[in-house]
Formats: sequence, C-alpha cells, structure tokens
Amino acid sequence: MLTLNPANLKTNILSGLTVSLALVPEAIAFALVAHVSPLTGLYAAFIVCLITAAFGGRPGMISGATGALAVVMVSLVTQHGVEYLFATVVLMGVLQLIFAAFKLGKFIRMVPHSVMLGFVNGLAIVVFMAQFGHFKILNADGLPGWISGSALYMMLGLIGLTMAIIYLLPKLTTAIPSTLAAILIVSGMVAGFGIDSKTVGDMGSIAGGLPQFHLPQVPLNFDTFYVIFPYALILAAIGLIETLLTLNLIDEITDTRGKPNRESMAQGLANVVAGFFATMGGCAMIGQSMININNGARHRISGIAAAVFLLAFILFLSTWIEMIPLAALIGVMFVVCQKTFEWGSLQALHRIPRQDAIIVIGVTVITVLTDLAIAVLTGVVFAALVFAWQHAKQIEVSISEDTQGWKVYTLKGSLFFASTANFAALFDPKNDPQHVVIEFRNAKVVDHSAIEAIDSLAVRYSQAGKTLHLRHLSPDCLEVLEKAKHMVEVNEFEDPHYHIADNKLN
Repeated sequence: MLTLNPANLKTNILSGLTVSLALVPEAIAFALVAHVSPLTGLYAAFIVCLITAAFGGRPGMISGATGALAVVMVSLVTQHGVEYLFATVVLMGVLQLIFAAFKLGKFIRMVPHSVMLGFVNGLAIVVFMAQFGHFKILNADGLPGWISGSALYMMLGLIGLTMAIIYLLPKLTTAIPSTLAAILIVSGMVAGFGIDSKTVGDMGSIAGGLPQFHLPQVPLNFDTFYVIFPYALILAAIGLIETLLTLNLIDEITDTRGKPNRESMAQGLANVVAGFFATMGGCAMIGQSMININNGARHRISGIAAAVFLLAFILFLSTWIEMIPLAALIGVMFVVCQKTFEWGSLQALHRIPRQDAIIVIGVTVITVLTDLAIAVLTGVVFAALVFAWQHAKQIEVSISEDTQGWKVYTLKGSLFFASTANFAALFDPKNDPQHVVIEFRNAKVVDHSAIEAIDSLAVRYSQAGKTLHLRHLSPDCLEVLEKAKHMVEVNEFEDPHYHIADNKLN
C-alpha cells in the first residue's frame, strides 16, 4: 500500500472531495431511474463507497449506486414495491459473499483483453450518453423536453469552460486537482454573475439525516424468495462483473495488482449493510474511479474521504451542494469518458486478428444497447469458441514406418472435444497394414471427448481386423479408456503424467 505522507494525504483527500461531488448527481439520477427517492441513492453511495474503500481489494477504486444495477431494479420496484428491493439488495450481497468465500474472483483474469477493451469503450459511451439526460427540462405541460435557445448555449459554454480548466490547469499547477478546481471556478462564476443554469438542486433535495437501520418489510417465506432471488442473482452478477473488470482496468493503469476475492467480499458486505439501511446498493463506478485515479489518488483514504464528504453534504451542506451547476459536473464526466475510452483500439482494429476486432466491437455495442453482464459473457463465450476452433484445426499427424514394418502415426497437437472429428479423419483403418502405432508423445489428451474418440478409433481398427498400438498415453488416460485399454503400451519412465479433464476421475 502507498505510504501516506503529507503530500499523498492532501492528494487523496482532495481527490475524495472531487469524487464526492461527482457522486451526488449520479446517485440521484440512478435512484430516479430505479424509481426510488434521491436519498435512497445517496445513502447507497455513502455506505457502499465507505465499506469497499475501507475493506476492499483495490485501493483507489470508487463504488456507489450505478446505472447498470438501477435498470434491473426498475421492474422489481414497479411490480412489488421498494421493500422488496431492500430485501433483494441484502440477498445480492449474500450471493457476492458466497462468491468471495469460494475464491471465484480469480477467474476474472480469464477475461480476454479484447473483451476488456469492449467493456471499457462500451461503458465510456454509456456514461457519456447518460449525461444527455441533464439536457432535458419539463415544459409548460409537465412533459420532458430538450433545453434550447440561450439556456442550451449557456449550458454548453459552462461545460466547455469546465473541460478547458481540467485540461489546461495541470500545465500551470498541480497543487489542486484540476477537476475540483473546475467545479469550484464554474460554480463561483454561476453564483457570482447570477447565471441561470440547471443545478444539482433541480434534480432533487439532498438534505437528510443519518441513514437509519431498517429491516425489509416483506414476508419471510418461499414466495418472497421466489420473487427476489432472480433479481438478486442478476444484480450480484452485474455488480461483480463491473467491479472486477474495473479492478482489472485500474491494475493496468497503475501497474499494480488488486485482490479480486477481497474486493468481492467487500462488495458483498457493503450490499448486505446497504440493504438493511434501506438503500439500493451498488458496485464499482468506472467514471468516479477514473476521476480518483487520474487525480493521483492511490490510497484507501481517498474512497473513505469521498464517503465522509458525501455524508457531510447530506447532513450539513445540502444547500451549498444543491447550488452546484450541473454543467460543471457534466463537463467532468465528459472528460472522464474521453480519458476512459481506448482510442488506440480504433486504430488497432485493422491490425489485430479479425475475431478480436469482432469481440471489441460486439462487446462495445452490446454494452451500450443491452446489459454489461450479457456483453461480457457473450464476449468471453465467443472468444472461447474461437480459441477452441483454432486449436481444433492444429491437430496433425506425420506418418512413418518403424523397424518392424509397422505404420506409425505420430500425433501432434491437443485432442479435445472440438478436434475429435479432425482426429478421426487422420486415420485409414481399411487400408492400413496389420500393425498400426499411434504415437502420443507430442500430443495431449485433454478431455473425455478425446478418450471417447480414441476408443472409437480402436473399435474401427478391431472391426477391420487390425492391431492398434497406443504409445505414450498418460496414466489418467489409461484409467478411463475402455475398448482401447488392452492396446496401450505402458512405459513407466517415458509415458507423460499430465491430467485430463474428465468427470469419471475424482
């Protein structure tokens, strides 16, 4: 962990303050998406941010109420009520704790880089598009419409000014995070010149007290479990995927290694607590995390400070925070999107293999149009199928004759479910001589489908009246071979000793 000296402490605390300001409109917006009160989202951001920052496996990463979870919660709240949401968040946390207990977080390392690129690009676009909701206003009929005229130009001007300060201030000084300076300068200009612009307060009041312990008011029976379990499972999966992929991204940026299982445990604990305090729960937030990391924050204190500042806003400073123009916060998020999007991936699309380019584009599009979890799972499955197909074509054989006049097939490659058809086509039992040898020294038998393929080939040679000799198979293969077991030539010192994936073995 980074050693805290006065300079690092200042950096992390100021970054936490900046992040807390960026958390406010996001938490309110996602709460409204989920059809719950703004304070439900703000309290969720406080609890989840505090617990994950204090106990998680990725210092510097920020968690809170997110849109990816909010869009799933809508149907639950509208059909069954908000109390069922609180119970679902508790169960969601329990499922994440189980995930952590079985140490499954390590499997996030199996996500291909092409899927990571699609995830990052897709999420950057989603965060960018989410900002356009702030450009809407209720018209005289009470219906939402787009801001236009001078109000639009003023808002765009303030957004542009915010972005300019963020980009240019670091060239003059790094004494204060440029994002925080931009928010303060633009807010001061709006207040000082009396500029009419949408503010945080227009989204809803953030004034409140301390979050109160609250047992979800739902029947404790199987019917309730039947209702909430599917939602809890989906929310737990989305939360873990977004969190662990964000952890991977920060690992790459900072050249450090986070602890995915510890982070999963902290996420689960945070959501259990959040559910019992009547909030909507949450997971990692890539936008706020990137703000924090880009500010140079690398310590847990940054996330803890963000949570404490957010609670202070709710308790004491709501009047002041509600005066912050949304244009300043939109400008901050636009910069985050620009820095998050992997622009280099666009230039690389024509240089990388076609299947990887398809994965990058596909995951990006699916993330934007549907759901993060579906996008990532689709990308992983597609990458696995491509990998299997490519390796299925790599199995080959060379043919020779030994000193006894026996025909020798020297196999090379991996024999598994996808390559068994190619494997079977390599041999010619009908026209082969009386004695045939298959040499497995340079091949690897991977799964039970491979064993079945060897057994089937043995049957073909037996039916043709030929003698088949199998050399250099591993002991695991010998245990599960059936029809071909008597054809194996065992050499204790030369046979390989790798393991195969087979459900017949304990």
